[in-house]
Amino acid sequence: MAQTSAELANTPSSIVDREAAVDVKTLSNGSREPGTSAWTPASWTTKPIKQDVIYNDREALSKALAKLERLPPIVTPTEICKLKRSLRDVALGKAFLLQGGDCAELFDYCESNMIESKIKLLLQMSLVLIYGAHKPVVRIARMAGQFAKPRSSPTEQHDGKTIPAFRGDNINGYDPADRTPDPSRLVSAYFHSATTLNYIRASLGSGIADLHSPLDWELGHVKDEKIKIKYERIVDSIAESLRFMQTVGADSAASSLETVDLYTSHEGLLLEYEQSLTRRCKAPVNDILAHPEADADGKQWYNTSAHFLWIGDRTRQLDGAHVEYFRGIANPIGIKVGPSMTTAELISLLDIVNPNKEIGKITLITRYGEDRIASLLAGHIRAVQNSGHVVIWQCDPMHGNTRTTNLGIKTRHFSSILSEVNSALRTHKEEGSFLGGVHLELTGEAVTECVGGSEGLKDEDLNTNYTSYCDPRLNEKQALELAFLVAGFYRSG
Repeated sequence: MAQTSAELANTPSSIVDREAAVDVKTLSNGSREPGTSAWTPASWTTKPIKQDVIYNDREALSKALAKLERLPPIVTPTEICKLKRSLRDVALGKAFLLQGGDCAELFDYCESNMIESKIKLLLQMSLVLIYGAHKPVVRIARMAGQFAKPRSSPTEQHDGKTIPAFRGDNINGYDPADRTPDPSRLVSAYFHSATTLNYIRASLGSGIADLHSPLDWELGHVKDEKIKIKYERIVDSIAESLRFMQTVGADSAASSLETVDLYTSHEGLLLEYEQSLTRRCKAPVNDILAHPEADADGKQWYNTSAHFLWIGDRTRQLDGAHVEYFRGIANPIGIKVGPSMTTAELISLLDIVNPNKEIGKITLITRYGEDRIASLLAGHIRAVQNSGHVVIWQCDPMHGNTRTTNLGIKTRHFSSILSEVNSALRTHKEEGSFLGGVHLELTGEAVTECVGGSEGLKDEDLNTNYTSYCDPRLNEKQALELAFLVAGFYRSG
């Protein structure tokens, strides 16, 4: 008989205690919600779950999970805590958060050129944002683990037959003949994630982000001459600043000009995978001092599959398995906030996952759509301000602006993406808040998946190089253009 992953995560092979005692706790808004008094990495299995995966081969899943539990962490608590300190600065308005990468990685993306192109694109975008906002930029990539995707339906039609939907390379294959969930893909996901992050670290250590090296700022795609001149002025200003630092010797001892910090992230969707890589580790000394909730032995539970994880808009139920899992890990986490999120639900959710109101622990990733952000964001901002939580507000202008062409191709218009970012910037300013970052689906490749922008891509151009298996991404020129426009907003005051 087929069993769900939640059931199979509760197998004797696991190294953690599976027992969880349930009580009732009172939230700060006065409501009473069921809560788990004794959290463990497996206590999510006592909760209802959305987007779960059903595996037919119970023995194979047990072996895969046992293998994952024995493998070393992909990231370390020291790296995680360094990111937490940087995100605290973002929450306090001292830095800006740039997060971007593929909608859903494929195992085939674990390739040097693709990895390098994303690193370079995020670096260039961050330089433009530093220029515009006059703040350091914290860089988080949707890489090294962003395989699984939530789906609106578990099945789809193919050649008149109902087959399982493609859920991501870590679950099943895109080929219709390969749609049965395969537990061995969980282990493959680990090794592809580890290999990708290893190459990121090696590339950064080998000077890929060294600002002493010239950067490719080719702007030939910009068709509007006035806009092109504007972008060229920004590029010239950045280049002049770097040359000045080199001339006066200010860069000679500045290692920050030779490398950067780049952290990894993914949606924490497949909980049996996340559980298997959740480890009770010694927290760095400076983290223990800042967070007394660490156990008496100085240890905390860290998800070691990535530095940063987020809860999706489809899996943020207050009494659900994903919220239960996320409330127990020490990592900084994100929460997708869509049009269906009520203010009361939002505050209850913050109280559950961040009861100590740690500054910058939570990033609220808003994804309303250009037509709805004006009517929804302000209310959410006010509710959070009144709650006492200090969060990072991050705009995801991608997911609320997806449309389908007459030929059935999913796309997004650059003007809609820009419109939602501008609305977020404006609304935060009106509410006495500030936008802390942007969350983008992008690639360093010359894909044709989103229309508009200075390239002038149209619906009929989409088939030129549409390679995404899930949602459309900004190509490298569109992503850099968006950075220029956001920088321009800050420069104009």
